[in-house]
Amino acid sequence: MMLLALVIDTIFGWPQRLYARIGHPVSWIGHLISYLDRILNRSSYSEKFRRLTGCLCLLIILAIVLIPAILIQDNLPQTLTGFILGAVLCWPMMAARSLYHHVDAVVNTLSLDSLELARESVAKIVGRDTSVLDQSGISRAALESLAENTSDGIVAPIFWGAIFGLPGLLMYKTVNTLDSMIGHQNQKYQSFGWASAKLDDLMNYFPARLTGMLIAVVSTKPKEAFLCMINDARAHCSPNAGWPESAMAGALGIRLSGPRIYDQGTEDHPYLNEMAPDPDLNSILVALSLYKKVLVGIAIILIILSIMV
Repeated sequence: MMLLALVIDTIFGWPQRLYARIGHPVSWIGHLISYLDRILNRSSYSEKFRRLTGCLCLLIILAIVLIPAILIQDNLPQTLTGFILGAVLCWPMMAARSLYHHVDAVVNTLSLDSLELARESVAKIVGRDTSVLDQSGISRAALESLAENTSDGIVAPIFWGAIFGLPGLLMYKTVNTLDSMIGHQNQKYQSFGWASAKLDDLMNYFPARLTGMLIAVVSTKPKEAFLCMINDARAHCSPNAGWPESAMAGALGIRLSGPRIYDQGTEDHPYLNEMAPDPDLNSILVALSLYKKVLVGIAIILIILSIMV
């Protein structure tokens, strides 16, 4: 079911016409999160109470998402029709095609030698301030997003979907959306988003490391990718993102991460593969080719698992 959902997404993505008509399931979850955020996350509450209301928010949203998902999966017919229907329901939770096109848009704008357009393109996939980025900074941001989102947007959903089916897939996407919206380390969300951020870290633990290994295995420099991952992954500010990002840095022979500028100021992060040169346009092109190989590798693993099971 995960394999067919990945194939459908790789071919079609989430069509713009469909998005214009009904939006996207993740955006529906986002609206629910925003609603509960307004109700449960009040500045008048103490930090301890906000942590409790944050846990309540997480439980409410998971219940709303998971109860229908479990009922649907339990009632899917054990036929070809049921299998196809299940895959179609899982399809919106994949992001293989959209991730490729967002990063490819950065390539296209950099190819035009337009830093302004390239900054606008990369701003759609990263949260940092892109207004001062040069070509290497734009390339670094795009590559980090590609590596991290290969894990968050593809490997992790498939990992949990392969284990628990539609409920596992939806649980992961819900927790990941919660983390992206309220799992921030600032005054407003540090307590309220604590539970969501911790659960997201836990659910990404194995997928992030699996993604790093996949990137290393399908690259032309597997030894360098593995060594960089082993040496540098834990230096990343995230307990999970450092694994696919350091693998990507080693596979491409470039350095990633380093200082970043956000709205709230500059964050001084260490480099991954520090002694390597900065990335450029060609680095993104090679990375996109590597990304395609990762997708093929995921498909092969799913085929093998299907045969074994």
